[in-house]
Parts: sequence; structure tokens; C-alpha cells
Amino acid sequence: MSYQCIIIDDEPLARELLEGYLEKIPGFELVASCASAIDASNILSNHKIDLLFLDIEMPLLKGTDFFKNLAYKPPVIFTTAYRDYAVDGFELNALDYLLKPIFFERFFSAIQKFLKLQYPSKTNETFSTGSNCGEFLFVNKAKKQIKVVFDSVLYIESFKDYIKIHLKEDTLTIKESISNFEKRLDNRFIRLHRSYIVNSQKITAYTKNDVEIGRREIPIGNNYKDNLLPFLGSA
Repeated sequence: MSYQCIIIDDEPLARELLEGYLEKIPGFELVASCASAIDASNILSNHKIDLLFLDIEMPLLKGTDFFKNLAYKPPVIFTTAYRDYAVDGFELNALDYLLKPIFFERFFSAIQKFLKLQYPSKTNETFSTGSNCGEFLFVNKAKKQIKVVFDSVLYIESFKDYIKIHLKEDTLTIKESISNFEKRLDNRFIRLHRSYIVNSQKITAYTKNDVEIGRREIPIGNNYKDNLLPFLGSA
């Protein structure tokens, strides 16, 4: 099975970037890459599109206005160079909101959210890029390899060259950077601060400035808000 995709962006380089990213992921077929929402209208009317990559700030018709008026609204990932549109994307139930310049790691995270909708119970096993493609990983502590089950992790906290893995019943401290450890996690984990990663399934409440896991309040960094808040709204 392949997923039919369309890219709508008035910037040729932005379209080429997304086209190249899509080529790297099996199971996704690019139906069209359009320079405007007007160009895409006929294609959307005559093809079943599974996933839409849509720029917001475009001439003649903004991506958000175009999407509002679609009779059939496929899952949409908004792309934009402007931070101010995060709330608009959130209100339109966007699957994700990518801020340009878009890096492949962030693009892949958005694809994971789409796949999670299609295969809720299999996404972590089938589509993970980490070296641990299941529900756990092993960490090195005191010359032992200790198994860490993802579901038991509440959040990860960074202290210089060390991280603390806060579990339901315990805390593990290991020598590893938070950025390297982030690459080993599956898509239930989200980076919301330079010093924190949280298990999104353990969030009990959130505001625009922090999330709560039980009684623990964890701040949301300013550089993470635009991409994080739409995710929380659709979680």
C-alpha cells in the first residue's frame, strides 16, 4: 500500500526539499507538487489524497484559507517560515506544523504522526529509525546493560553530560547527552525544552508554558512552542 501525497508551496526550493524527503520514505507516493493552492484544486478534486503538505503564506490564497474551504479535508501538515501561524494550524486540526527551514528529523517525526493514525498499535515497531525498534531500550550503567521499558518512562532530564531517566518507580542517571538519547526514543517522546524530553502519553495537563506529569511541572522552551502546541492539541 502507498499513501498519495501532494505538496503545495510557492517556493520551488521548498517543494524540492519536501520531494527529496518523501523519496527517502518507502510507501509514500507524490501525486503532484504545486506552486499554488489554485493549481492544486483540480488535483484534489480528482484524486484521493492521503496526506497534504501545505504552505501557509502564499500569493492569492493562503494555505489556511484554502484548507478551510476544502469539501474533503485530508490530513494536513502545514509548512511555513512564519511562527505566527501555529495557532491557525492548531485550530484547523493540523496533523503537524513544520517551521522552515525544515530538517529531515523533524519531517520524519511528522510522518510518524501520520502513520500513527493509520496503524496506532504498530507504528513504534514498524517505522522507528532508532537502533531499538520495539517497546524498550538498554542503557549502560555501572558496567551493566539495564532494560528501560518505554511505557515506564515519565520524562528525561538533562544535567550537562548526564541525563536522569525518571521512571514510575525509580530514577536512572547515566552519562549520555540528551540529544543522543532522544534519537533512541520512539515517537511518543517529545522534546519540549533543551533540558527535557517527556513521554506524551504521561502528560496529565498542559498550558502554553508548561506540561504536567502528575505533580511535576516541566517548562516548555520558547524555541519549542510553535511545533509542540499543535502536537499537544492533536494528542
